[in-house]
Amino acid sequence: MKLFTIGFTKSSAERFFSRLKSANVRRLIDVRLNNVSQLAGFAKKDDLQYFAKAICNIDYRHMPELAPTQDILDKYKKRKGAWSEYAEKFLDLMAQRKIENIDRSLIDRGCLLCSEDKPHFCHRRLVAEYLQKKWGDVETEHL
Repeated sequence: MKLFTIGFTKSSAERFFSRLKSANVRRLIDVRLNNVSQLAGFAKKDDLQYFAKAICNIDYRHMPELAPTQDILDKYKKRKGAWSEYAEKFLDLMAQRKIENIDRSLIDRGCLLCSEDKPHFCHRRLVAEYLQKKWGDVETEHL
């Protein structure tokens, strides 16, 4: 199983969609809790859904069950919490939600989307690593 991840900040629309197309991504999986903010002009839910289909011929799906809660997110972002605490709480949340029970066909050749430009301190990496640990056959590529 192949899984991709991508962030949209610090990226032009051209570079963002070119990376998706070049990787032959089948589905853009939006793992943001809030997917209507204006952090990037092309990254709002409805715009992404349109552009993904029109430019790359890929599906779009919002999966908030793969996002942290607002409380976990606020403690890390707004209150400048430690990454280690954020990661631990989010890993616990994924285990409680049993995200490993999601339909694998939605994930295969899918691309987890979040705002962070790099995966190092982003929950999309934690989701990919969690699924790899649970399923064992996930190969992740960060676009």
